Amino acid sequence: MTSSAGFTEDDLSGLAGPRSFERGLGYRDAVAELDVGAQRFTAVVSGTEAYEVVLELDEEYGLSGECDCPYGLDGNFCKHCVAVGLVVLEKWDELPRLKAEGKARAGALASWLGSRSRDDLLLLVRELMDGDRSLRRRLELRAATAQADPAQLRARIADLLAVGRFSRHGYVEYADAQAYALQAGEAVAAVRALTAEGQAEQAVALAREAIRLLGRSYDRIDDSAGCVGGVAADLDEAHLEACRAAPPDRTELAEWLVDRLLGDHDHLLEAELGDYRDLLGRPGLRRVRERAEEASRSNPSGWAEKHLMRQLAKAERGLEPSLPAQLGRAGAGAGAGAGRPAEALEGYRRAIERLKPLTGDGPYREMARLLLEARACHRALGTEAAFADDLAALKAEQRRRRKLLRILDQHGL
Repeated sequence: MTSSAGFTEDDLSGLAGPRSFERGLGYRDAVAELDVGAQRFTAVVSGTEAYEVVLELDEEYGLSGECDCPYGLDGNFCKHCVAVGLVVLEKWDELPRLKAEGKARAGALASWLGSRSRDDLLLLVRELMDGDRSLRRRLELRAATAQADPAQLRARIADLLAVGRFSRHGYVEYADAQAYALQAGEAVAAVRALTAEGQAEQAVALAREAIRLLGRSYDRIDDSAGCVGGVAADLDEAHLEACRAAPPDRTELAEWLVDRLLGDHDHLLEAELGDYRDLLGRPGLRRVRERAEEASRSNPSGWAEKHLMRQLAKAERGLEPSLPAQLGRAGAGAGAGAGRPAEALEGYRRAIERLKPLTGDGPYREMARLLLEARACHRALGTEAAFADDLAALKAEQRRRRKLLRILDQHGL
């Protein structure tokens, strides 16, 4: 039975696993600064350092948790999340009062801010900026966006996407990747703000610069949790939105897309030619084909060249693209067609494992397609319960990738 908190100890144990759950039992006394919202609980847990924990309840996906400890940043429901969850359950009879107090504090803060003069607020913001360099950079970008100053925007974007302040010996460890992603996300906000303010042509240029800089930095980031990849996917979407608002020259757009798909960072920045089909039109697609055929002649066995041809096929025919054969699609499909569902199922499993590190709509849709094929194999084998268990485990493992979960849901998974 679900408690008034919206979850139970069994939910915590299922998300964390036996080992982390057991360790979380010993951290309950380390939980402090518990803040209770309608569907959100935040707290600080003292461990090797003081870690911030956020638990959230979603009507569709249930409980999820985030913690900025190293294990939590890797996407795991850690012992600190368990400890906060246990404290919430222990206080279940106090939750209505704690929620009311949290709402009252938020209201009091809003009222106090509303009563301050402009000068008082400016002084407060300056004090905060003096103590938080990252905040200063983000606000500088927003100021440059409001002024629509191209030179200043490029400079601020370069500052935001540089890895310097987050890196150790030139490399951003996974413990710092989330903070980097938070700062890099301001580039997405800037692009969308320009588009909304009627500066879509400038937004296109800014998005491309941000994509280039993020791609250049990505090789120096441990993005195990996929948070930086999520920023890259958002940048792609913001670029497409800006292009739709201010359609670029079709041939020029074709050149840019091909350069990306053949570039060194296509594993991160996944442009979908099919999404740009209407913007490219026949002239743009013709130029893509010329470039694709030229690239294939120069490097007929190249992964990027083959992938570009598949993308082009999708754009020209309006069909869903395939990921490369090494992901197991061709082999698995042949096995299923030949009446060998057990053999095909192994192929699908291997393909799904290879997709897990990737982010973006393309890999997520391909994973959904592979899961549907795997479900068909399980049905043929009479093992649908095993598929349900595998799917539940996959969703729990990938619970922080909300976009992936939405795509799976759209496919009836």
